[in-house]
Amino acid sequence: MKNRRSFIVGIKSTSLSKNEKFFLKKYKPWGIILFSRNLKNFNQIQSLTSEIKLIFKDNKYPILIDQEGGKVNRLINLIETSVLTADYFGNLFKMNKKKFYYYYKVYISQISYLLNELGININTVPVLDIRRIKSNNVIGNRSYSSILKNVSKIGNFCIHEFSNYRIGTVMKHIPGHGLAKVDSHKMTPIVFNKSSYLYKNDFSAFKNKKTFFAMTAHIIYKDIDSINTATHSNKIINIIRKKLKFKNIIISDDISMKSLKKSIKLNTIKALSAGCNLILHCNANYSEMITVAKNSPKLDNFLLKKTSQFYNFLS
Repeated sequence: MKNRRSFIVGIKSTSLSKNEKFFLKKYKPWGIILFSRNLKNFNQIQSLTSEIKLIFKDNKYPILIDQEGGKVNRLINLIETSVLTADYFGNLFKMNKKKFYYYYKVYISQISYLLNELGININTVPVLDIRRIKSNNVIGNRSYSSILKNVSKIGNFCIHEFSNYRIGTVMKHIPGHGLAKVDSHKMTPIVFNKSSYLYKNDFSAFKNKKTFFAMTAHIIYKDIDSINTATHSNKIINIIRKKLKFKNIIISDDISMKSLKKSIKLNTIKALSAGCNLILHCNANYSEMITVAKNSPKLDNFLLKKTSQFYNFLS
């Protein structure tokens, strides 16, 4: 584990290419994230995750997926979850809590069973962004609710239930994407609300969560840092650490998203210097992957300790 580097990458297809095998062996990323392009059928996915773990000689090697339900369903070739959005469960929570706890418990147990069978050990949920009427559709029904306490409570339940099945969770998009009016995949959202409002509302949804991982928002919170997105802001990362009391691993959102205006190299360096622990790169562009790898250091003592704790959790 000591020789691994502090980044996560995506891969191109349903099996590892010759270049990707070389890359994984040489640069040793901390983890790999899988997308629909990688996931065609049950046996193929098992073969792919086994192949990855064999390269690292590590049955607990971190393999991530965005399996939120609704429109973010990377396992679409295996299961249908279009109606099972965060919004669906949020409305159920508001209308009938007993029914909610039963339904969401069953849902998470089934997703967890499938992920465990496929060899995937981290799911990038819950989305703890508070929905607004003018929230960009990139969040939309991926949010549980417009009510802070509901988002927070459902988030706690989601983390707890996945933990019961030894699936790590990644809360996102810390410290809150709900006020963004544009899609950070395409441009840089700027939130103008005062810090006092943010602390009481959007930021508060992420406070004291018992998850191993958190993923940053590529958003500028102008009242706190008028220049840098949260991913690149030491001020915001300090808030996440001190005010939101998150002590575990912070992962950048995808470093190749258009919200970040620098080169891949500078986006990587800035995120690490701001306090992100792991860099996420998703598009499987080989030259970009090499740039991220060369600018990501080997795991420091903090990451070694936290990864070891995560491995113990998986046992």
